[in-house]
Amino acid sequence: MSGLFSKILIANRGEIACRIVATARRLGVRSVAVYSDADAGALHVVMADQAVRIGPPPAADSYLNAGAIIAAAKATGAEAIHPGYGFLSENPRFVEAVEAAGLVFIGPSAGSMRAMGLKDAAKTLMEKAGVPVVPGYHGEAQATVVLAGKADEIGYPVLIKAAAGGGGKGMRRVDRPSQFREALAAAKREALAAFGDDRVLVEKYIGKPRHIEVQVFGDAHGNVVHLFERDCSLQRRHQKVIEEAPAPGMTDEMRRAMTAAAVRAAHAIDYVGAGTVEFIVDAGAGLRPDGFWFMEMNTRLQVEHPVTETVTGLDLVEWQLRVAAGEELPLKQEAIVLDGHAIEARLYAEDAGKGFLPATGRLSHLRFPDNARVDSGVRQGDEITPFYDPMIAKIIVGAPSRREAIDRLAGALARTELAGSVTNRAFLARLCAHDGFRAGEVDTGLIERELEWLVARPDMPAEAWGFAALAALGLTDPRAGDDPFDMIGNWALWQTPIHPVDLDHAGARHTLAASPDGAGWSVQTPAGLVRLSVNPIGDGRHELASVDRRLIVSLARWPGHLALFAEGEAFEFVLPDPLAGAMPDHAGGDRILAPMPGLVRIVNAAAGDTVSKGAPLVVLEAMKMEHALAAPRDGTVQEVVVSPGDQVADGDLLVSLAPQG
Repeated sequence: MSGLFSKILIANRGEIACRIVATARRLGVRSVAVYSDADAGALHVVMADQAVRIGPPPAADSYLNAGAIIAAAKATGAEAIHPGYGFLSENPRFVEAVEAAGLVFIGPSAGSMRAMGLKDAAKTLMEKAGVPVVPGYHGEAQATVVLAGKADEIGYPVLIKAAAGGGGKGMRRVDRPSQFREALAAAKREALAAFGDDRVLVEKYIGKPRHIEVQVFGDAHGNVVHLFERDCSLQRRHQKVIEEAPAPGMTDEMRRAMTAAAVRAAHAIDYVGAGTVEFIVDAGAGLRPDGFWFMEMNTRLQVEHPVTETVTGLDLVEWQLRVAAGEELPLKQEAIVLDGHAIEARLYAEDAGKGFLPATGRLSHLRFPDNARVDSGVRQGDEITPFYDPMIAKIIVGAPSRREAIDRLAGALARTELAGSVTNRAFLARLCAHDGFRAGEVDTGLIERELEWLVARPDMPAEAWGFAALAALGLTDPRAGDDPFDMIGNWALWQTPIHPVDLDHAGARHTLAASPDGAGWSVQTPAGLVRLSVNPIGDGRHELASVDRRLIVSLARWPGHLALFAEGEAFEFVLPDPLAGAMPDHAGGDRILAPMPGLVRIVNAAAGDTVSKGAPLVVLEAMKMEHALAAPRDGTVQEVVVSPGDQVADGDLLVSLAPQG
């Protein structure tokens, strides 16, 4: 261990910062965390040996503040900086500033980053290296007429993609020439906001694409190896949701061709460190050695690296530290073995039923599964803020076979309990149950095709309603008997006592009523009358029994709220304050409200305008993505209360329509 650093600074936050701290601690390397005012009490700050404040919450003033980060490294005696992923991890100017300060950047050189940083130049370089690329236009000319002409030459449908970025930002699919100008303008705006560069490229859109990437690693001694492939085809809004290794249906012949191409790509730019070469694959005719093309290279550690670690038994962060310290790669290619199958699910604070809009909120209840690897940077009580990516955790499982891995992931998701913010947990669970996914029939369009089914929420069973009422009333312990004196506090002369309670759920108020019924209860619920017996079984869990079913539920409480977790679903309730009056109307059909905190980019309406249902009235930018908010019905605009450049909060009124009639 003598060749490793004695102290490193981690220029990142959340789960990746915690992940790096864990490996550093195992290797005897001290770690320094950085944090913004929004992160002062965050888990990565607590885990690290030291922590330094670098600015206010906006990323531009903190995690993107290269000067403050380098100053923190110098002040704490760190010898090297690990960038994690996102933020400054693929910024060559940051690499140069780190090295100019006499520190080591734990990652590739600035030259390698620049070679792969612009998609157009990277694809030209890859063609010279003998790596297949997708047909498209990667030139410097950015005039709309030129790009539209190139799209005509390539043939529709085409993809417009930001030249300087990834993650789906600045990307638009265009199916016909009439859509091109509007899509180009939106892609350029989004690219400029996300990357400070509005240049784009245009590529042929592949009808049934799969996204398969190869993990590569290089050292400063000229060695490059691959650590096999990962399939990242399950995506929403061009961002990955579930990743797995190896890729379903991968043949030995195609794996040899694809990994060899990835290694050639790394050699072509003298790559040092962890990197990922991403390919788009035409899945229409199966996996073939002539059916994949280079998309881009991510010159950093990937979010999905744990699946590679699971199937190889290696610690990629340890490899990063050793390579950055000047050591050779720990293993030669022939010693790296693929064993079993691994799957990772990204658990986000987002509303899948509303177009995967990012969400905020306090994690009032949080319980992760004990049968999976969980990489997370949050704890119960932490707040999901609008300032950063809303990923809560990565849940990773491994098994001898793909089918077993899917079953383990489904079980882990069922054991995951979160309350206080809307999440995509139920959506992920439905993906695990999807027949096509289970059969390995994956492509990047699967989620969009099956979206209605994947985001559908089942009706709450009467048993869950009934138990929520009993919990709100404090009546979840089993009754000692049917003697009315057992419930003397609710005793009523000559009649069975009735206990009414109001519960707010999904934006609506419901009145329920519970009555003693033998050793159990009869509860009038929105799903009908249910006769229910309740048996506590410990750790906040209860067994419920009715005439129709038995189910196990977990109960979580916090001031003014309760949540039930049953059969893989989560149901949250607000306990209304009886002195607060009627529930306010937050979702009138005549009002367009901000679904999250964000920045107003475009306003397409003015008072007096006649609009049609579905017409985009406001474009809101949140977490570097644009969200078009549409008219809820045909009508006339009564008032526009925002302007471009305004910052709005969740629930703020943006536009109102004149009342009908």
